[in-house]
Amino acid sequence: MTPDQLDEQLAKLKKEQFNLRFQRASGQLENTSRVREVRRDIARIKTMQTEKRNGQGGQGGKGA
Repeated sequence: MTPDQLDEQLAKLKKEQFNLRFQRASGQLENTSRVREVRRDIARIKTMQTEKRNGQGGQGGKGA
């Protein structure tokens, strides 16, 4: 993924995380596991951004 795509995906996930937080606070959240998934996806994207910035460019990921 390009840095722009990573930034776009990160913004999308942060927005979703914000909405999930509000749903949980108001008692409307049905899929509680999604909160964990989004948090971990954000961490993955931040890791990829750091690797690209430091020139590591790891090809890892799930199952690697």
